Amino acid sequence: MKHVIRFAGVCAMVLAGASSAQAEVLKIATEGAYPPFNYVDSDNKLHGFDVDIANALCAQIQRKCVFVESEWDSIIPGLQAKKYDVIISSMSITPERARVVDFTNRYYKTPSAIVVKKGTKYDGPASLKGMKIGVLKGSTQEKWALGELKPAGVNVVPYQSQNQVYLDIKAGRLDGTVADIVEVQGGFLDTADGKGYVFVGEPLSEKKYFGDGMGVAVRKSDKDLKEALNKAIAAIRADGTWQKISDKYVPG
Repeated sequence: MKHVIRFAGVCAMVLAGASSAQAEVLKIATEGAYPPFNYVDSDNKLHGFDVDIANALCAQIQRKCVFVESEWDSIIPGLQAKKYDVIISSMSITPERARVVDFTNRYYKTPSAIVVKKGTKYDGPASLKGMKIGVLKGSTQEKWALGELKPAGVNVVPYQSQNQVYLDIKAGRLDGTVADIVEVQGGFLDTADGKGYVFVGEPLSEKKYFGDGMGVAVRKSDKDLKEALNKAIAAIRADGTWQKISDKYVPG
């Protein structure tokens, strides 16, 4: 009987250990098509500001990061379906999104801008009338374009990824885009395909469209996780980790 009891105790310890190990994993959704924030390299490995921030947060809360790539317009439904635990993918904190998910405090904030061919005369949205402007489907840039450009007669075309937008600009099927300034400056505009394109107008940051910066999205039921991540965000800002990561991807 003692052997039976001892064996049962060992089994319980093994099961508890397995449960603990499973709890240490934090499944993180990211798009993987939004450089320099998140992207896949030639070896099919994820890199970028969001990825490094995620790893730093995991280190703070003592969890193991496991990344899951997701298309942007299905990334929130995936969180709700429990395909992953959080979204760390440059997601703006907006009232619409906050109705279905919770957000941590923001971990960065950058403006967006309109990008069109050099020489384009821009004097407000009406000056782009008749043009085709590509945007990421489900993004704050799409929301702004639909609210400001479309009423002025601009053809706003949504895409599954920002990379697809740039491919169609290169192919001549689009006249430009609305995108995050850091993303487009460190990506498309820094390539041979983007040499003939420039920012026009003022940086875009209206809160009603773009929210209040980028945060980590969690399910509304995960209050403890949200609190832990908020503390982790504060910690990596305080100890210099956040600045080191920022300098890596946005030098100067």
